[in-house]
Amino acid sequence: MSIDVLLNSFVVLFVVVDPIGNAPIFAALTRGASEAERRALAVKGITLSAAILLVFFLVGNGLLSALGIGVPAFRIAGGVLLFLVAIDMVFARQSGLRGATASEREEAQEREDISVFPLAFPLIAGPGAITTVLLMASHGGSWAAYLVRFGIIVVVLGVTLASLLLTARIMQVLGETGTNVIDRLLGLMLAAIAVQFVVDGISGAFGV
Repeated sequence: MSIDVLLNSFVVLFVVVDPIGNAPIFAALTRGASEAERRALAVKGITLSAAILLVFFLVGNGLLSALGIGVPAFRIAGGVLLFLVAIDMVFARQSGLRGATASEREEAQEREDISVFPLAFPLIAGPGAITTVLLMASHGGSWAAYLVRFGIIVVVLGVTLASLLLTARIMQVLGETGTNVIDRLLGLMLAAIAVQFVVDGISGAFGV
C-alpha cells in the first residue's frame, strides 16, 4: 500500500473523528464534573471507541463479502456519507452523522456516565468513523499494511484522548469560534476526499 493511501486514511479518520471539535461537546457533557471524573470518562469513552472501530476494521472485508457488497459500491456509498459529514462540518452543525442529536444530548445530560453514550457512540465511533475504518479494511494488502492502518486508528484515538483530557485548555485558547473555524477548514478537505472516493468507486465499478 502506497504512502498516499495511508496518509489519506489518516487524514480522513482524523477529520471524521474530529478530536478538536469534540472538545467543546465533551466540556458541555461533563459540566460540573471533577477533573478526575472527566479523566475517567475520557479514558473509558476512548477504550470503548477503540473496541468498536477495531472490530469493524478486523471484520470489514468479511462483512462486505457476506453482504455481497463490492468494494467499488462501498467506496461510492462511503464517499457520499463522508460528503454529508463534511457538509455538517463546513456549516458547523451537529447531526446524527457526526454527533448526538438534540434529543440525544438532552438524554445524555441526565446520565451520570456519558462514556458509552454519547461519547463513544456516536461522537467518536459514529457512522462516519465506522464507514472510514471499513473503507480502510477494504483496501486489502499485506499484514504489514494492516498493521500500519491499525496503528493509524490507535494514533487518531490517542490524539482524541489527549484532546478530551486537555478540553479546558483547548476551550481557553480556541473557544467555540476557533473550533468552528478549524472544523470548517477540515470539512472542506474531507469534502474533496469524499468526492475522490466516489470517483474511484465509479472508476472501479465501470472499469474506467
